[in-house]
Amino acid sequence: MVANDSNTDDRNDEQPKSTDNNANQPDARDDQPEREAIADDPERQERADGGDGGGSRSDSESQAGTSDDQEGESAENSKQAQLDEVRENSEGEKLTTDHGVKVSDTDNSLKAGERGPTIMEDFHFREKMTQFDHESIPERVVHARGTGAHGYFQPYEDPDLGDEYDDIEELTKAKVLTNPDQKTPVFVRFSTVVGSRGSSDTVRDVRGFATKFYTKEGNWDLVGNNMPPFFIQDAMEFPDLVHAIKPEPDDGMPQASAAHDTFWDFASLKPETTHMLMWVLSGRALPRAYRMMQGFGVHTFRLVNDDGESVFVKFHWTPELGTHQLVWDETTKLWGKDSDFNRKGLYDVIEEGYDPEWELGVQIFDEEQAEAFDFDVLDPTKIVPETEVPVRPIGKMVLNETPDNFFAETEQVAFHPGNVVPGIDFSNDPLLQGRLFSYQDTQLNRFGSANWDEIPINRPIAERHNNQRAGFMRQEINEGTASYKPNSIGDDDPQEVPEEEGGYEHFAEKISGEKIRNRSDSFEDHFTQARLFWNSMSEPEQQNIVDAAHFELGKVDRMEIRERMVYDLFNNVDHEFAKRVAEGIGVDPPDEPGEEMPTHDREDPSLSMENRTPDTIETRKIAMLIDDGFDDEHVSTLRSALEEDGARVKVVSKVLGEKSGADGGTVDPDKHHVAAASVSFDAIVVPGGSESVDALCQQGDPKQFVAEAFKHYKPIAAVGEGTELFEAVDLPDTEIADEGDLESDAGVVTCRNDDLEAFAAAFIDAIAEHRHWGRSPEGVPA
Repeated sequence: MVANDSNTDDRNDEQPKSTDNNANQPDARDDQPEREAIADDPERQERADGGDGGGSRSDSESQAGTSDDQEGESAENSKQAQLDEVRENSEGEKLTTDHGVKVSDTDNSLKAGERGPTIMEDFHFREKMTQFDHESIPERVVHARGTGAHGYFQPYEDPDLGDEYDDIEELTKAKVLTNPDQKTPVFVRFSTVVGSRGSSDTVRDVRGFATKFYTKEGNWDLVGNNMPPFFIQDAMEFPDLVHAIKPEPDDGMPQASAAHDTFWDFASLKPETTHMLMWVLSGRALPRAYRMMQGFGVHTFRLVNDDGESVFVKFHWTPELGTHQLVWDETTKLWGKDSDFNRKGLYDVIEEGYDPEWELGVQIFDEEQAEAFDFDVLDPTKIVPETEVPVRPIGKMVLNETPDNFFAETEQVAFHPGNVVPGIDFSNDPLLQGRLFSYQDTQLNRFGSANWDEIPINRPIAERHNNQRAGFMRQEINEGTASYKPNSIGDDDPQEVPEEEGGYEHFAEKISGEKIRNRSDSFEDHFTQARLFWNSMSEPEQQNIVDAAHFELGKVDRMEIRERMVYDLFNNVDHEFAKRVAEGIGVDPPDEPGEEMPTHDREDPSLSMENRTPDTIETRKIAMLIDDGFDDEHVSTLRSALEEDGARVKVVSKVLGEKSGADGGTVDPDKHHVAAASVSFDAIVVPGGSESVDALCQQGDPKQFVAEAFKHYKPIAAVGEGTELFEAVDLPDTEIADEGDLESDAGVVTCRNDDLEAFAAAFIDAIAEHRHWGRSPEGVPA
């Protein structure tokens, strides 16, 4: 039986588990009687050891689930006996296809030459990917939890493409990218990757960033992530990656987390994952909001112009509001207090009249430039550094409408990287090549029909005319007799369209090479860009990566996995980084750098989120803590100043219901302590008013608000008597304003004079910085 596998998790020996089938039994199930029964039965022993046992079983053996046919065996074990017939143990066995053919290589798809496109005849790839695509019904296997919004994309009038190109029309015939008078409707779906549909928004994970452009030439789906590299180099590896990172198959845990043995086992044996791991351990995996998150097309694509000429392109989405993160402690509290934090945030800002905006930028480079790079542009684990090829903005996307029905729109929207329009084409990136097969196959599984493209949210605004007529969920009523080509009955309609009239033609790339399962030598450098990323981080960002590694690898039970991560991967990125990680996870720090550690000290400032902080507080959510007796002028003046700069002020009090000011004004709180927490806000301000502040100082929740926000490096402010709440919390190493002064210290703004304008301006400046990493909050009890 599988339970006897000596390689299974040690937890099986320490914590015997009952099964759902026997949960109603008075005693927990013990596998020992079942093991003895197998040992005493030669035929069952043969099957348990891997023999086929087929054809020779008696009728009673073939119906092992019927208790009347189980002579000498108790009903308690009858279900397990039935399941024994189908148990499979791969220990010591050879890898085969579903049809028993032994497999020589399961990491590389069959390509036309080492850098050529994937070949359709690759039966192993198609079988492996088909099995993966169809293993979850109806939830998406990955990207199950998401949210979305409608909007539009509009090209800029005259985008600056640098010295080489005068106009984007020189590079592509895709009108969606070239016509500044055209606003193309879009639907964008943001998502986590690993977790189920019911998991939390704020887990450490990659985020999907998929955009469907409903162009006049047909749908274009730019299906990307919030990180520009990826874990693996070939689509053949994708099922293995996802199986490793998903909940472990024996117990279904953990949910929406990579912090377990199987993922890090896989990663530690795949050096190609190193660069992406650095991104995932960084704050990029904890986005503050979808509207504050970059997006990337990940792969190298092609742009093709009217003359059939092509250049390579990388697509970038850059948020107008900057690129910002949560901190780890904050995210874990949000899991319980506001698990829809990112989804709700997108809905709220759109419904409140703020339209999140992103700029679409491109990195353009030709074949000659690509060959000169010290990496392969077809390798999806690599980026093109902006220090080598700048990102050129070409247009903007605005999201301005939430869905009317989550299921009909957000849940049923279906993307496919193969949905492109004339002027946009593919490269031979082996991960992209596999996705061109996998996404179509995935949608067939999710929707049970090839007609998923007829669902309203997926249907193009461009006219559709083809010879498809049937299948589940067919919604069009197609007239005419002929549904084939060529035909004379219907005048051979619908007609094919020449390229010069808008018909899609693939770029005529010259391809030659042997059919081979291999990977180009140019894909073998796994550490140069990982080191570039590390070098580009500020010290607080580097510490975040170290802390994340401590958590993730601290959850790994097997010492050999932790050691491989430190010695084989991290020590080949940066020696000091490896030592810092080792010291937190019980691994002896390495004595010297890894043999493959690059020696370069190159940096790319664009990789640090601290360099992506625009001077704005628009859409920031500010908690204003009050009680009866608040200072009316403080509340009205501060609220007006913050909202004038685009912030969203929410008044928080102990209970809901009208609060009275010291001068007779009234305020209705938006939130109360039971339903609100500092983790749901970007900043906190405490107005004066002696009666109000006295009440706050006697309550535990306001103190928790202040302490927790301080711990999470958020801006906090207090004016007049409000400063007494900060003193009651006893913030470490923090200057609080004396009488008549205004003090701003590492994002803590306090004021004991009447200059509310100066106080508000200092607080707004602090909010615009997002986080104040210069604090030392270790001693704060929150």
